Amino acid sequence: MVSRTTIQVDKETLRLLEQLKSEREARSYGEVIKQLIIESKILERSEKGALPKLKRFEREKLDRLD
Repeated sequence: MVSRTTIQVDKETLRLLEQLKSEREARSYGEVIKQLIIESKILERSEKGALPKLKRFEREKLDRLD
């Protein structure tokens, strides 16, 4: 048996969860949240790639057209 709990979110977060639930054709908010967690873990690992000590890329404030 699955135990359940209640979490509090603001109305904007609920609206976003409802939107994602519809877009992903998920059965529940829990399913949407699990999908987001899994995706964030995959990005976290792949973001580092073969050079984990490499600094994260940041665009310069002004793009040059030299």
